Amino acid sequence: MNRRNFIKNSMASSAILNLKIESKPNLKIKPIMMATDWGFKGNLEEFCSAAKAEGYDGIEVWWSAHKNQPEKLFDALQKHSLSVGFLVSGNGPDFKKHVEEFKSNLDGATDQNFQEPLYINCHSGRDYFSTEQNQEIIEYTLKKAAETGIEITHETHRGRMCYSAPLTRDFLIKNTEMTLTLDISHWTNVHESLLEDQPENVKLALERTRHIHLRVGHQEGPQVNDPRAPEWKEVLQHHLNWWDTVVENRIKAGAQSVTFLSEFGPPNYLPTLPYTKQPVANQWDINVHMMKLIRNRYS
Repeated sequence: MNRRNFIKNSMASSAILNLKIESKPNLKIKPIMMATDWGFKGNLEEFCSAAKAEGYDGIEVWWSAHKNQPEKLFDALQKHSLSVGFLVSGNGPDFKKHVEEFKSNLDGATDQNFQEPLYINCHSGRDYFSTEQNQEIIEYTLKKAAETGIEITHETHRGRMCYSAPLTRDFLIKNTEMTLTLDISHWTNVHESLLEDQPENVKLALERTRHIHLRVGHQEGPQVNDPRAPEWKEVLQHHLNWWDTVVENRIKAGAQSVTFLSEFGPPNYLPTLPYTKQPVANQWDINVHMMKLIRNRYS
């Protein structure tokens, strides 16, 4: 079988695969499903149109990518009746420049005169910044959240300050109002496990989660090649159990909804075949599958 037919047959098989996934009863909440533009080849208008057509409620995009012409973004959002969540970060190893950029982007995302975001997801700090430096970033986000009433979360992301479960726990204990975007696929990679050996760290993270990224990681990587494939059933079930716990926590807290981003990435996050660089699955289809899986699970 040549590579082209392998891809075609693999995609067809995964599309009709019906894994029996365990679920908890009575976990009913309004899932607000967000689409990522990461890997999308078209323009902003085409992306918003495609997201709406698939049934997404909104999109998650980098504020910095739109801050110079925000009216284009908000016109597209209004046209397609979509909500928005923003990503913000600072970049570079120089802490002074990094934190200035971070604060500027966060200020812009919270203070713009258009549509209020559902949340702001921060790629916060760096894993090599000192605890005191990363703490300065946390304190600024807590201040902005209190001033604006917008949920400002910190993503559990490799390379950022919440790259590991125990370090994140330390920040959460010190900052009782700090909340997370849970992308636990990063932790399965960092800790080379499904986190069975650190339940208390995971428990606290799930309690503080306010936004979820629907990527499925495994012990040796941040993204399985296709979550519909039977070889990943156990790993997928672990992630679903974590997400179930977040939903259960939010229901107990009286929340009416939870935001989810289906965020399987393109190559090289998505594995490819050698020499041809052909992706082994379709990124957009996987994300739509995850969106529908979660909407059906909790609606």
